[in-house]
Amino acid sequence: MDTGQILADILVGGELKIHLIGVAGSGMSGIAGLLIALGHTVSGSDKARTVEIDRLEKLGLRFFSGQAAANVADADLIIFSSAIRAGNAEYDEALRTGRSMVRRADALAAIMNCKKGIVICGMHGKTTTSSMTAHVLKVGGLHPSHYVGAEIPILGTNANWDAQGEFFVAEGDESDGTLAFYHPEHAIVLNIEEEHLDYYADLAAIEVVFNQLLSQTRGKVIYSADDSHAPRVCGGHPGAISYGESRAAFYRFDDVHAKDFQSHFRVLRGGEPLGAITLNVPGRHNVSNAVGVIALATELGVPFARIAEALESFRGARRRFEIKYRSDRYMIVDDYGHHPSEVKVTLATAKNTGRKRVLCMFQPHRFSRTQKLKAEFGRAFHHADVAVIADVYAASEEPIPGVSGQTIVDEMIREGHEGASFQPDRKKLAIEIGRLLEPGDCVLSLGAGNIHEVASLLAADVKQLDELQTVMGAGLIKLYEPLSKHTTMRIGGPAQFWAEPETEESFARLVRFCTLNEIPLFVMGRGSNLLVRDGGIRGVVVHLARGEFKQVEVREGQIHAGVGVKQKELAYAARDAEIGGFEWFEGIPGDVGGALRMNAGAMGGETFRQVVSVRFVDRDGKFHMKTPPEMDVRYRHCGTLAKNYAVSATFCGHPSTPEEIEKLLEASTQKRRTTQPRESSAGCFFKNPEQCPAGRLVDELGLKGTRIGGAMVSEVHGNFLVNAGGATAADVLALIDKVKETALRERGIALETEVQIVGEEKGIHD
Repeated sequence: MDTGQILADILVGGELKIHLIGVAGSGMSGIAGLLIALGHTVSGSDKARTVEIDRLEKLGLRFFSGQAAANVADADLIIFSSAIRAGNAEYDEALRTGRSMVRRADALAAIMNCKKGIVICGMHGKTTTSSMTAHVLKVGGLHPSHYVGAEIPILGTNANWDAQGEFFVAEGDESDGTLAFYHPEHAIVLNIEEEHLDYYADLAAIEVVFNQLLSQTRGKVIYSADDSHAPRVCGGHPGAISYGESRAAFYRFDDVHAKDFQSHFRVLRGGEPLGAITLNVPGRHNVSNAVGVIALATELGVPFARIAEALESFRGARRRFEIKYRSDRYMIVDDYGHHPSEVKVTLATAKNTGRKRVLCMFQPHRFSRTQKLKAEFGRAFHHADVAVIADVYAASEEPIPGVSGQTIVDEMIREGHEGASFQPDRKKLAIEIGRLLEPGDCVLSLGAGNIHEVASLLAADVKQLDELQTVMGAGLIKLYEPLSKHTTMRIGGPAQFWAEPETEESFARLVRFCTLNEIPLFVMGRGSNLLVRDGGIRGVVVHLARGEFKQVEVREGQIHAGVGVKQKELAYAARDAEIGGFEWFEGIPGDVGGALRMNAGAMGGETFRQVVSVRFVDRDGKFHMKTPPEMDVRYRHCGTLAKNYAVSATFCGHPSTPEEIEKLLEASTQKRRTTQPRESSAGCFFKNPEQCPAGRLVDELGLKGTRIGGAMVSEVHGNFLVNAGGATAADVLALIDKVKETALRERGIALETEVQIVGEEKGIHD
């Protein structure tokens, strides 16, 4: 059957078998919905299933997961998007068998010709303005059909066929020249500028396509008087009507002010006031676009009161300044903006929300756009206090050597932006931005690729962060704290949530909340005797080093200390109180909590020999007090504290003189200096086996100085693995395995690690 005849059949409806290649895309799924409504038998294929596909299947779509030649075997017509090319199995099969094929824009143009088409076009703002137009006309009682390139919650779906109405509102795509396919009744031209330079040679080539569209537009051409090029291109059309902030505009707006994420302004027509508008989306650019919609709706006879009602009830499209999370402390916003002009106005909108800072993560879209508009990108991030630039989302393009996210960062630095950085690993974007987050900040994710997934991850964690802060109360809590800052080995990935409560009660509330909500919780002291894997720790990492946890006092010859007190501080508090027996604590780099949990010992001393009682919190947030005989205390282990969390302890010693204590403290200090390495370490890595001390065994095996990456067996003490510079946890783990394998092979001794190894091998979001 002739393609032209098939398209004519689409105009009048029928029962054609139509197959869509790449049906899950927002544009193609909209076409599928319209074709089903017109009575056709519709099938489609794609790599992944979406919520929209589930909805369309209920309406009659036959969906194929993946693409294969057999899927097009009985199709009368194949519809494909510009992204589908030779090499696609279905596309190639359709060519081989001579089946009728049309691009998405051809099909949309044919469907639009069933009614009076209204095309919304321009480089930026089309989706929001198209959905706004459809909503206003719907509220105005005109029963419009519509086709919009994104999810539109207030419209119910991105495409809809309404048999009652005479108008069809469609978002016109100029990216591949197919804008020239349309023959609408009316058009709104938002802006014209250099964009899609992978397809167009220059601005003049872009204007040729817009001129073609305008020559085919029978009725009104509503255009922005504030745009640099639209007045020149559109002004000569017989149905031209201008809008904007310019005094030359026929439909003009003024008195713009923002409040509670709404935009308030006044509209005038030919100098005469029409009335006040409350637009339920923020941003001056959205105000301008709304006035274009007001102009069209007014010219079509919709009463101003109905227009005002519709705009106040309007909710934006997905990924158009979409608020992913908002609270008094934080706001996370996602936006599709990917052109310098879009980036600039969206950042200005974020800046005007009244938040303390704007932290932006931007994913460039296409290598060609990044290369040709790099200077414009360099000037677009003025309103971002911090901007982390991801690598380029290729969008089917081949890479261009030397072009990456760093290209934009270089331009930003050239423009004097001090908060710009490049993060090539998209999975680390949330980590990098999140760890900078402070109460009062707004995070904005920008880009047409898949950066919205990062925004969703971050929003979920920020929501959890807010809940944890509210539950905990007094204290500090933040995202993605690098645990390398808190371990004596200076190694470790991030904590998903880092919490520093100030009171025992606030800690107990946090424990109870995590237990009830099945959130992993890990209590960390000074990070000695600990190796955190490079992927970090999921859940809440609690550091008890503030307020009540740092208190130490002498009571009736005994020392009461919070778990955040350093063991060295405990030793010197005992000295000041003339209590002996604590001198060995001076040589251990941890805190009281860690000493209790692992029954730490050194130089003949052992923690629980001096413990009178321990106060701890169970997993339900309840407090308990026990003495050592009531606790499961063993060598380098306390079973009771493996399942519960110590908050304080009372210690005993024996009367002594300051001179004797100082003498023993100095001996402890001197022994540590001469027998332990100066490099960053977690302490002794292996438990002493029965046969001989682990340090001597390693020495006898000739492993001192053995190195993997930045991790090395100390040349001073064989039982210390040290960070010789830039070591990762993976380096240390590989070195542990090497020492263990050698000991087992050469001596038949199975070494066990004394250091606690925790965390994820991959990232906390993997």
